[in-house]
Amino acid sequence: MISAREFKESRFKGTYDLEALEELIASLLEASSQGAAVIVEGRRDLLALRSLGLSGPIIMASHRCALDLAEEAARNYSEVILLMDWDCKGDEMCQTIGRHLRSAGIRPDGLIRSRLKKLVKKEIKDVESLGRYAEKMRELYGP
Repeated sequence: MISAREFKESRFKGTYDLEALEELIASLLEASSQGAAVIVEGRRDLLALRSLGLSGPIIMASHRCALDLAEEAARNYSEVILLMDWDCKGDEMCQTIGRHLRSAGIRPDGLIRSRLKKLVKKEIKDVESLGRYAEKMRELYGP
C-alpha cells in the first residue's frame, strides 16, 4: 500500500493519481476477498464495485435503519468497510453507521473511503462513478 506521504504527493501527477487509485482499488478487492463486508449507499454503488471486480459481500444502506444494518453486519462479519459517497449525506451515514458498528464491537474501516475521497473529490462525487473514473484514468495515463 502507498504511504501517506506518497498519497499526499499523488495529487500533483496524473500518472501517480492512477497508481494511487489502482492501489486503493486493489486494497479494497483484497480486503473483500478476505471476507470483509463493504457497506455502500445503494444499488448503483454495488454495481460499480462489482464492475471493478469486487466479489465479496456488499451491504446496501439505503432505506435501512442504521442500527439494524450495523447489528446485521456485526453479526455476520468481523471486518466492515464503510464506502459511502463523499458528500454530506455520505459523511453523515459513515459517522452514524460507524458509531453503531463500534457499539456492536466492530471497528469499521473508513481509511479506503477517506483516501479515495482525498484522491478523487475534485473529479467525482460518488462511489457509482468510480468505475468510469478508473477507466478514464487508465485511458489517459495507463501503459
